[in-house]
Amino acid sequence: MLILSIAFFLFAAVLGLIVALALLKKQTTSKPVVLAHGAVGAAGLVTLILYTVKNPNNLLFAAIALLVVAALGGAVLFANDLRQKAGPLFLVVIHVVAALAAVGMVAVVALR
Repeated sequence: MLILSIAFFLFAAVLGLIVALALLKKQTTSKPVVLAHGAVGAAGLVTLILYTVKNPNNLLFAAIALLVVAALGGAVLFANDLRQKAGPLFLVVIHVVAALAAVGMVAVVALR
């Protein structure tokens, strides 16, 4: 289940990269890609939570906390996107860094 969670996060990262490139080029983002990015990321988070409930681990709890921060930032960015406003760049950076750090933590646990 942990590997499935990582797979969801990696797929969400690819979709997020597509969205980020559009933002950096100041182009309109593809709404299906934006929605898929959020849905796949949420699926990864739910899978990780289910795994962590059965297999408690402090590193996974920290990863979940970081992923919640990333998800909240993503929700703000999504709301801005719906209003056709560019998300603040610092929030994009926080979203990416929090998610990457969290997935790194999950990978460390998976590789033990």
